[in-house]
Formats: sequence, C-alpha cells, structure tokens
Amino acid sequence: MVQSFWSPIYLSITIAVTAGIIVAILGILCGRLMARKSFTGKTMIETFLMLPLVLPPTVVGFLLIVIFGINSPVGQIISQLFGHSLIFTWWAAVIAAVVVSFPLMYQSAKTGFESVDYEIEDAAKIDGAGKVQVFLKVTIPLALQALITGGVLSFTRALGEFGATLMFAGNIPGKTQTVPTAIYLAMDSGNMEMAWMWVASIIVLSYIMLFTIYRLPKRPRA
Repeated sequence: MVQSFWSPIYLSITIAVTAGIIVAILGILCGRLMARKSFTGKTMIETFLMLPLVLPPTVVGFLLIVIFGINSPVGQIISQLFGHSLIFTWWAAVIAAVVVSFPLMYQSAKTGFESVDYEIEDAAKIDGAGKVQVFLKVTIPLALQALITGGVLSFTRALGEFGATLMFAGNIPGKTQTVPTAIYLAMDSGNMEMAWMWVASIIVLSYIMLFTIYRLPKRPRA
C-alpha cells in the first residue's frame, strides 16, 4: 500500500518538475520576445500561445493525440527514432503538462519583462555590457519576482493536470499514473481511503507552492 501510495506522487512531482523546467525556458524566451518586439500578427501568435489556458483539457488531449499519434508525420518520425509511439509514455505526460502550463509562465514572464525600465537596460549597454550580459545580470534580476511566480503557477498547474494527461498518456500505474488520475481511479473503484490520502497530498503540495509566492519580497514601487 505504501508503494502504491507514493508512486503517483513521485511521478507527479518528477513530471511537474521536468515540465516546469521546459516551460520556464520557453516562457522566458517567448515572454522576452513578445515584451520587446512589435510585428504584424503578434496578437494572433499571443492568442495561440494562451489558447491552452481556455481550451478544455479533453480538447488539448485530442489535439496531442492527433499531432503525435502513430498515423501522424510527427508520430511516425518518433516511432522510427525510438522504436515506439510517444502515446502512453512518461514523456507524453510531460508534454501534456508543458502544453497546459505554458500560458501561465509565458504571461508572467511577459508581464515581468514589460515592467523593466528600458533606460536601465540602455544604461548597462552604454557601460559596455553585451545583450546577453544585460539580459542575465539586469533584466532577469529585475523581472525575477514575476518569473518565480510564473514558475510556481505553471508547476502547480502541471502537478494538477488530469484531462489531457489521461487521454494522451493514459493511467498506467508506475508509469503514467499521476495523483489526479490515481484519485479518479480510486474514486471509480470505491477506494475512498486512498482517494482522500492523495487529495490531501496534492492540497498540501499546492498550498506550499502558492504560499511560497505570497512570501516573496515585493519590489518597491518607484
């Protein structure tokens, strides 16, 4: 019972951490680009990036199956490279978590970068700093609070993902069964004791992450 209890928790955390790292990198890059650049079609691209936030998880799961399924070009390439389909694997759960949590990281990163005063960055460039140095040593520290908030929110979203994961990765114990899917199975089988234990665990984890956001030091207003 102990192993069956901890397995979904371990999988949920590892999937959420992996998805969180990927989302943080992509969100920071996209957020920086969209905060600083103006171009034709920007609104359409931003709408597309935020779309997973409002789409039903079943729709996201359906689209992932269509894109990565064995009959799709992408799915066939993956099968040829790795010898098996991506569907119903650990990486399928990670991809589902990345897709649904990305908008939260992207929006937070974009907001954080927009709040950075351009004059501070320009001053650093005048002093001889390169673009990469300015980004890493000036822009990132000034937008850090927003980036951490986005990272925590995207992590908790990935931790609680259910619909897209169930459709795309399945509910395989020890392989793709996360806490949300384990709760669903426990409820369906009438095992309320295990369901309550998993519910309590994910509430505690989510509470700790959200509590971290509220404990972040606030940037003083200019």
